[in-house]
Amino acid sequence: MPSLPESFIDEIEAAVNDDSPEKRVATLRKITDLFLHGANQLTEEQIGVFDDVLCRITEGIEKAALAELGKRLAPVDNAPIDVVRRLAKDEEIAVAAPILTGSNRLTTPDLVEIARIKGQAHLLAISERRSLEPVLTDVLLDRGNRNVVSKLATNAGARFSDSGFNKLVDKAQGDDRLTEIVGLRNDLPTNMLRELLQRATEAAKAKILAASANDRRDQIRQVIEKIGQAVAAGVEHDYSRAEAYVRSLEAAGRLNEETLLQLVRKHQRDEMVAALARLCSAASTTIGELLLGQRNDAVLIPCRAADLKWPTVEAILHNRRPEGKVSELILDRARNDYSKLTKATAQRILRFMQIRNTVK
Repeated sequence: MPSLPESFIDEIEAAVNDDSPEKRVATLRKITDLFLHGANQLTEEQIGVFDDVLCRITEGIEKAALAELGKRLAPVDNAPIDVVRRLAKDEEIAVAAPILTGSNRLTTPDLVEIARIKGQAHLLAISERRSLEPVLTDVLLDRGNRNVVSKLATNAGARFSDSGFNKLVDKAQGDDRLTEIVGLRNDLPTNMLRELLQRATEAAKAKILAASANDRRDQIRQVIEKIGQAVAAGVEHDYSRAEAYVRSLEAAGRLNEETLLQLVRKHQRDEMVAALARLCSAASTTIGELLLGQRNDAVLIPCRAADLKWPTVEAILHNRRPEGKVSELILDRARNDYSKLTKATAQRILRFMQIRNTVK
């Protein structure tokens, strides 16, 4: 078992109190070498001695040396925990990344704490870990950008809660590439697979089918066929999940035009439909018929009934369908029509549509 000779202890003390960066780095390397040489023979108490020394010597040391230390300690399962945590929380991603991605010394609570406070580069590094617990992926999905979410979706070792799979499917809406990644996960529950494919473009469905394994391909094909049969039979789209979410927003006092605009920009179309339906006191199926159909002028009716501002209406026109933005010519025409349409007229049209749908 390695020990710290008295001369080396004197050298450490001198390095800690020395302003010379070169001497501090050289001593850091010596300590690290000594630890790594006998790491598998050390007790936790002995590791604690190294931990204390490393924490002292790394105070104020240059980032390049810290990054080197992180790379050396990341593969060591019994690395000194305090210095590992310190490196993982470093603002410099070159220092933190090796630990966040590869160190088994960090616990899930450690990672959750970091994921809640750090930026996207740190979240991305965490999302590349060999295994991720649902409590951690929930946080990463809540805070992560598209790169983080995509990395999580491709990580076979990432496990998701039911709400996590819901978030994955929601974030995939309007994003063909992410839809393909999520659709190819073998652990995606059948109900979530149906939800994903129901919202997917034909191109995305075809790519998922082509890339899926043989034992999964038949299941995906069956789900796609059932969705097609339901559409052909005129079966109404199920907005119950989106409506429950909107009711929770309303209960929290957060159901307003600003929230609706956020849903639009995130391509959460079911939630967009349910939220607008609630704002103009109409059925989700009626609003869905108007918002997701072929006619741009029909979109103006529920928007005016809810008295939305034009920027919100414009965002809905751009994001309501998978094919994307509408032309400037269509926008100009829609803006002109919207300025002429009164709230009272829009509400009368909605009432008529709901009565018509009721007696079908």
